[in-house]
Amino acid sequence: VDDSYVEQVQQIVPDFILENKDGELIFSQPKFSLPELRVNKRYSELLSKTSASKSRSEREASSFVKQKLDSAKWFIEAIKQRHNTLQSTMQAILEFQKEFFTDGEETKLKPMVLKDIAEMTKLDISTISRVVNCKYIQTPFGIYPLKYFFSEGLMTESGEEVSTREIKLILQESVDAEDKSKPLTDEELVEVLHAKGYNVARRTVAKYRDQLNIPIARLRKEL
Repeated sequence: VDDSYVEQVQQIVPDFILENKDGELIFSQPKFSLPELRVNKRYSELLSKTSASKSRSEREASSFVKQKLDSAKWFIEAIKQRHNTLQSTMQAILEFQKEFFTDGEETKLKPMVLKDIAEMTKLDISTISRVVNCKYIQTPFGIYPLKYFFSEGLMTESGEEVSTREIKLILQESVDAEDKSKPLTDEELVEVLHAKGYNVARRTVAKYRDQLNIPIARLRKEL
């Protein structure tokens, strides 16, 4: 083994842990299991003593201490605000995708965009985008990046919005069940989806097929 080569393995530490306790979905934030932050009383007392002094050096010391105390207080409030923002965002995602989080069935994921969660939390879309970026949740059925739950949506002929994952599942099942001597073309896959009530264009089917790593029909043909 070449000692100069070291394989790097990325370890994901989830930002949230989801548990299903007797049907109730509860999440925790292990990264925030920290002792409460406080400003040391010694510095507050020092500020009180020096602020009343007429000495120039002590007044300068007082100003310095006050500046540091204000910075410390701002930092503590920022940490609390970030915690609250993360918590409210995750709670909104949990409520929106409750059916999925109950049993992990992918077809139960609903189309969801940043705007949906922003409206539920009363936060800016840009804030939601920053929150979900590179954040993970550990569930009873696997670890997922929060971005996983946001997807574009499609409309059925009846006007019902469905997840693209649902479309992909149907495509995968159709290809798995096809006659390999006469594999389904993209046009025929469009007809399969239309028969099920999904109004999807051929170019969309081709895109999803590529994303599923399914070759075109002639490459799937078996003699």
